[in-house]
Amino acid sequence: MAAILESVMLICFGFSWPMSLMTNLKAKSAKGMNLWFYVMISVGYVAGIAAKLVSHNITYVLAIYMINLFFVSSNIAVYFRNRKFDK
Repeated sequence: MAAILESVMLICFGFSWPMSLMTNLKAKSAKGMNLWFYVMISVGYVAGIAAKLVSHNITYVLAIYMINLFFVSSNIAVYFRNRKFDK
């Protein structure tokens, strides 16, 4: 039951990342993007992944953490791309 609840939390929270990525790609500007916010979220996801690995609790929840980390990392890459457009 705990894994299901954790999955629901990650899925609900994670829905924002693809939408953010699309918005940032279309904007072609880093204005309004906060690099440190994305970095801190990434650190949190890495910690969640590490916790799953250390505890040997490798379930489908780990995949959700990885998907969310992928989208947040993509937003970081887009931040640097958009900074070039701003110059």
